[in-house]
Amino acid sequence: MSQDHVPLCLTCQRLNIRQLTQVGILTFLSISSSHRALSTSTLYPNPLHLPPREQDMAETQTETIPPQGNSSQWGATRPVTIDANGSFQTPDGEVKPNLGRTVNDIEAIGPESEPLSSWQKRNNIDTSQQIKLVKLAHMRYQHPELETITTFLRDFGMHVVKTSEDGSKRWFRGYGSDQYVYYAQKGPKTFMGGTFLVESMEDLSKAAALPGASEIQEMSEAPGGGHLVTLRDPEGFPVNVMYGQTPPPQRETVELPQKVILNDEKDKPRVRQFNRFRPGPAAVHKLGHYGLCVQQFDTQLEWYTRHFNIVPTDFLYVPIPSEQGKGTDGQKKKDVAVFAHIDRGNDAVDHHSFFMTTNPTSHVHHCSFEVHDYDTQQLGHQWLGKQGYTSVWGIGRHILGSQIFDYWWDTTGNMIEHYADGDLVNADTPVGWGMAGDESLAVWGPEVPKWFLQ
Repeated sequence: MSQDHVPLCLTCQRLNIRQLTQVGILTFLSISSSHRALSTSTLYPNPLHLPPREQDMAETQTETIPPQGNSSQWGATRPVTIDANGSFQTPDGEVKPNLGRTVNDIEAIGPESEPLSSWQKRNNIDTSQQIKLVKLAHMRYQHPELETITTFLRDFGMHVVKTSEDGSKRWFRGYGSDQYVYYAQKGPKTFMGGTFLVESMEDLSKAAALPGASEIQEMSEAPGGGHLVTLRDPEGFPVNVMYGQTPPPQRETVELPQKVILNDEKDKPRVRQFNRFRPGPAAVHKLGHYGLCVQQFDTQLEWYTRHFNIVPTDFLYVPIPSEQGKGTDGQKKKDVAVFAHIDRGNDAVDHHSFFMTTNPTSHVHHCSFEVHDYDTQQLGHQWLGKQGYTSVWGIGRHILGSQIFDYWWDTTGNMIEHYADGDLVNADTPVGWGMAGDESLAVWGPEVPKWFLQ
């Protein structure tokens, strides 16, 4: 029996925490999925997962009913789902209708949590010394084929706002308030980092004083101008901060998405009004977040949370041997992934603008852009598919952050996401912890493909 089909409890016994960290959290999630498929089939070793007597009665149906009662779209290894309270239900228990609820952050996060101020104090974070970020503004990538990626980004829902005189640089905007949300330049495939807006020129100078930082550079060609500093985190990933960009001019020609009125089984405000839709790309509003796969998770986390007002919203963890550290609830665990937001005090901000996950190799995972709503996202998904682009994973809904997600490969081989309907948090939202596993990735949607977990 191969290791990826060994029950999770045995797998965890064979892997010490260092090995778990080396194989990475995404590999661990894959092992978890295999375990759940095995445990269900062990209980009822037949294609329909029925008790023996019911199986005898159903034998004639096995040729027409998909294995485990699932269509191929949804795969055969999702026997566990998570409800709005975070509790688990299995197909072998009582059958209940699905349920979605909107609950406050404290209830949703549950008991494995800690006030943000307590977490910062416990980790000796001096917020007065931090470089104060305002928001995540744009991504920076280098592509070997600038025209090809331009076509893709237009199909993805962006618009070209400017091209440099020599044709080697291009800036792309959404319909939001940012001058641009994506910068591309011609050259070998390179991740050039996310770019954060800082509060002041003093913050920019503070960034330039950090070890390995670039000098303050004037962004004379970029729409809106401004100044930029590029830093390197402990694993060498570029991190950009900027200040002084002027707001974009009023875009009177931009066609903004309209709020679609929905009728449910009780509230039906849409009378003699019909919903109609136009095919096309899903218009991008803004950049929401990006994330990294890292080898030195603790070192990376300390660097980002100490130098910037980046704070954890949710951690994912794996169990560790008893002689090592404990979490806030006394259970021994090791954090292997984090979803982090920009701390703006009482102001509401996105659930995460940045995330990291442990992996055997260091590389960017994806960047993500907000779209208007679910219909916009579905129409955009269809549009990208019709243009012949390659889907990674989606459409589905995440647990942490609640976003409806849709991941694609761009034409250079970078992962990029549309999302809609994400959670908002502030300084009163407690830091949460959850066990790493499939349930931490999505509550509904297609099975997680192996290439998403690498």
